[in-house]
Amino acid sequence: MINQIRPLANLFFIICLALIVVNCSNSGNEPTLFSADPVDETVDDPIDAPIDEPLSEVPSDSLLKVIYVNNCSGCHGQRMESFIERDWKYGSSSENILNSIKVGYPENGMPAYGATFSEEELAHLSDFILTSIEGKTKASLLDENPDLSGLITSDDLSFRLETLTDEISGIPWAITQLSNGDLLVTDRGGKLYRITTENQLETIAGIPSVQSSGQGGLLDVEIHPDFSNNQLIYLSYSQQNPQNASQATTAVARGKLIGNDLTEVEDIFIALPYHSTNRHYGSRLLFDNAGYLYVSVGDRGSRDNFPQALNNQLGKVHRLNDDGSIPTDNPFVNDQNAESSIYAYGIRNPQGLSLHPETGDVWEGEHGPQGGDEINMLNAGRNYGWPVISYGINYNGTPFTDLTEKEGMEQPVHYWVPSIAPCGMDFVSGDFYAGWKSDLMVSSLKFEYLHRLKMDGNLVIGQEELLKGIGRIRDVHMGRDGYLYIAVEGPARVIRLIPHY
Repeated sequence: MINQIRPLANLFFIICLALIVVNCSNSGNEPTLFSADPVDETVDDPIDAPIDEPLSEVPSDSLLKVIYVNNCSGCHGQRMESFIERDWKYGSSSENILNSIKVGYPENGMPAYGATFSEEELAHLSDFILTSIEGKTKASLLDENPDLSGLITSDDLSFRLETLTDEISGIPWAITQLSNGDLLVTDRGGKLYRITTENQLETIAGIPSVQSSGQGGLLDVEIHPDFSNNQLIYLSYSQQNPQNASQATTAVARGKLIGNDLTEVEDIFIALPYHSTNRHYGSRLLFDNAGYLYVSVGDRGSRDNFPQALNNQLGKVHRLNDDGSIPTDNPFVNDQNAESSIYAYGIRNPQGLSLHPETGDVWEGEHGPQGGDEINMLNAGRNYGWPVISYGINYNGTPFTDLTEKEGMEQPVHYWVPSIAPCGMDFVSGDFYAGWKSDLMVSSLKFEYLHRLKMDGNLVIGQEELLKGIGRIRDVHMGRDGYLYIAVEGPARVIRLIPHY
């Protein structure tokens, strides 16, 4: 069956690339070129699921469905959520899609494939997408979500869900909690919201201008450890190059939150160089117990140029003082050939950062390519291997490295094959969730669930999948009030997990 599906799988992968460029800003985290691996709503393992029909000139919808979820759902959702009620940049007809595939859009990461596949082959598959989304609305997707309104039982704890808001119109990307219990939530489109303790949604003014395109936009939000006294908050976002509008990068801004106004806003970090792609920005922010600020930055889709080189700030995790200056004990501070902000390197697209509640160590989570999502415990100056070593492969099924380990490069604490497309993550602390204490909760975009890594110190001793089908989870936040919060898209919601005893 694998040999039967693989030609169409590779072919369908090209279609997914074309669909990205029609307007990837409405899609999920990873463009299909960088999407995660297989899942299907109807079979446990689509790669191995038998299909009793021969490959024909007009393949059946069941075969196309398997190929879609294996290759495209990590970006566009199992139910093709990102294609529904969207603005199509290059047109939505089958002909428009075929033209995108033929001529390509290199500036958006879409090469030309006109000499590789016939229009007849591509037409069958592109028509499947258009037929599948016909008549669907975002409201109808909500009706398809599972009923999670009652008591939910996990391996070690029972809990229920409380929706705090469903009024965010875009993609809620990150959550942090203020000292008074209010939540701050970023919308990747460029808005920052406050959810009050009375569950009122309020908009924060004064946000810096963001380059909201592809995976870019307003990303993480974090508050200063001494926020109660200084009112400082930090935002990571994609910033347009003031000298070249076709380029952008990951930046960090700091400002004072006075009421619902962000004042005295200034950039304290800009990851250089600016780059022309619109993917792999990262980015998460985290303060450690000593007050240092960590900033994760993706490789911007240029794996062979940036992650292994120390003379740039892409594909790295950086360590800063709270004002953006460089700590004097950073690992490369005395290396004239390296960027002094670098703390760890060899990193692909890091969208998870969390502080271990017992050890104080900084942990990082990142998207792999086709397989090879990673969880790493970061140490100063270490090389985490991307793209020299990896447990993933290219999206067309070919290898880009034959190495999974190499001397001088760190192994992940945990990795996923197939990928789950991890985004935000956080350790469980406090006493509310006794059965989960010190476990690592990781959001999954691809599988649309909350992934629990059961921890014993720094070892993963088990796993559990929670809230299956809830939607694409963007962030997990351990609140200062002792509760766990998640940000979900499809539709957009911010939800609190209430333990039940």
